[in-house]
Amino acid sequence: MKRILLTALFASALNLPAARPNFLMILLDDSGWTDFGCYGSQIQTDHIDKVARQGMRFTDCHSAAPNCSPSRTGLLTGRTPSRVGMYSYIPPNHPMHLPGSEITVARLLKDAGYRTGHFGKWHVSKLLSEQPQPRDLGFEYSLGTDNNASPSHHNPKNFVRNGAEVGVMEGYSCQLVVDETIGWLKDIGDEKPFLACVWFHEPHTPIASPPDLVKKYQEKYPKLSKKAATYYANIENVDLAVGRLMKHLDQSGLTENTMVFITSDNGPLNEFSKVGLRGRKSHVWEGGHRVPGIFRWPGKIEAGSVNHTPICGVDFLPTVCDIAGVGLPEARNIDGTSVWPVLKGGTIKRAKPLYWFFYRLLPAVAMRDRDWVLIANTDDAARPKTHQLISVDMPTIKNSRLQDFELYNLRSDRLQRTDVSSAEPRVLARLKKRMTEFHADVVKEGPAWEIPEDYGTGKKPKLWHSR
Repeated sequence: MKRILLTALFASALNLPAARPNFLMILLDDSGWTDFGCYGSQIQTDHIDKVARQGMRFTDCHSAAPNCSPSRTGLLTGRTPSRVGMYSYIPPNHPMHLPGSEITVARLLKDAGYRTGHFGKWHVSKLLSEQPQPRDLGFEYSLGTDNNASPSHHNPKNFVRNGAEVGVMEGYSCQLVVDETIGWLKDIGDEKPFLACVWFHEPHTPIASPPDLVKKYQEKYPKLSKKAATYYANIENVDLAVGRLMKHLDQSGLTENTMVFITSDNGPLNEFSKVGLRGRKSHVWEGGHRVPGIFRWPGKIEAGSVNHTPICGVDFLPTVCDIAGVGLPEARNIDGTSVWPVLKGGTIKRAKPLYWFFYRLLPAVAMRDRDWVLIANTDDAARPKTHQLISVDMPTIKNSRLQDFELYNLRSDRLQRTDVSSAEPRVLARLKKRMTEFHADVVKEGPAWEIPEDYGTGKKPKLWHSR
């Protein structure tokens, strides 16, 4: 009783609800929107499907960007990634990173009395460097890697725990990440609520999957290639890890007061993982950023519900803040919108558009307005690029102008095959104006990184184009 009263007094002082919920965000890496059974996949994902049956499954969920580092930045900050300088993925030894001046969802909740932990792939700054570390960005505990598990998901040797190298860890990455998460949850107890970001490496390459699961899919689907069977097994291994984590929540009495969010950082590389969509990872077409999106919070979110509202990774921070009673960061642009009203069965109205800018590919920009999607190129299309952000890219990004606009209606043309800009001049003009203004605002705010002149010069130039 004494602990309950103290908790209530502490919450009252911070103007928060007395029983603040826990937040568990589960993120896959390069998993498509049709990789789970509940989205129509052949892959067995019993545990994720169960979470979907117990909560709300979104059919129109999107990552904050079509690639890893910017997507994660959007989840943490609620801001369009290019607005904070994350224009592409972070290659090795690159100066681009999530600035320490950014206010993350972890920092906000930690300051409000939450325990905060990050587990798995990090890739928004270089670990063991002078760049901001997980602790600097609000995570009091972390076990992670800069980018991918190395040499693969099996027996990785590049994990860093709270600023110290771990060495070889025996097992599969997803299971090791869940082991660490469960251990942390046991250690912190239930005195305070928690935010746990569980960011799996799977199914990003180099893939390694349990042989028994690979064999299972080879026998079940004889025409399936060894590569595809290994991918199927990889997703199921993640599902098994998720099942272990959900079981721990049940056994610890945490399920009823924990909001779970399961999603992916961007679209996939496989056709079977993004059925019915144009483009893939790194594209601003739908296939590059439409991802699975599942929310569960027993008693608060209707079980077995399916929602078609467009939502995005930048909505995570505003949603968590709304639910936890924590104010949004001041004196900065927050591009996301709380979807808590949608999770309760209502609707939302966005102040900012859903927008994607990925510098490495053409087309470079997409903007969503209800069923309409406007696509555009930037005016640097003729200049060859490396696959990394180099010094000459910065002025190009900062001065980029939009051109070659195309308009699609997702209700009648989800594959984005028919440009209707000529048939819908008024819609085109309205969205073109809004996109042009929003893009100019974003690139103006984004920092210009000081990249060494010789960075990336050893790589063969390459123009990435998705048409």
